[in-house]
Amino acid sequence: MKISLNKKILDKNEECALQNSEFFADNNITCLNVISSPGSGKTTLLSRTIVDMADTTKIAVIEGDIRTDTDAKKIRKTGAVAIQIETKGSCHLSAQQVTGALASIPAAEMDLIFIENVGNLVCPSDFELGENLRVVVLSVPEGDDKPIKYPGTFAKADVILINKIDLIDHIDFNLERVIADIKAVNKEAKILQVSATTGTGMQDWYSWLSKNK
Repeated sequence: MKISLNKKILDKNEECALQNSEFFADNNITCLNVISSPGSGKTTLLSRTIVDMADTTKIAVIEGDIRTDTDAKKIRKTGAVAIQIETKGSCHLSAQQVTGALASIPAAEMDLIFIENVGNLVCPSDFELGENLRVVVLSVPEGDDKPIKYPGTFAKADVILINKIDLIDHIDFNLERVIADIKAVNKEAKILQVSATTGTGMQDWYSWLSKNK
């Protein structure tokens, strides 16, 4: 008789994801799982979001990185609650790690909780964390081929942020192609063009968040 260790791990993850989902529902919290490649600007985007929505929305962030608590420190500078999870080599966060993080912060007091997943467009998309919504961040400097290289990740997104749009005139990036490729795998996802640095398009992002919280 063969026992699939991978199946056991996934079953445990699904159990914890359900527990997390029930916690969010019971406390009227919207949780967003933010997925992207390294260097897409996730932390800068979340920092600006926290500052700009501070008057209306209580936000906490669960940070996932292989090593260091650099991103959590950046988030805390905004005044928001942030907890760092170091995966020690794993390319994604697990629902069990999120469960532990929620117990370490005043999660029930929040309106929004962002989970900034490990920078990776492959592994994180296969692991449910109990989130309500998935956010995929694609930055202009990464190139315009990511939606066709990683269609599974884009197919599962509720909103896709094309970040660093202020650089589009300086980089070979076919915006029309990117949008067409995204729509080929996901007709329902909202696509927003933003710059967390200049503020371009950020109000559209805040409006989307407000409608979905």
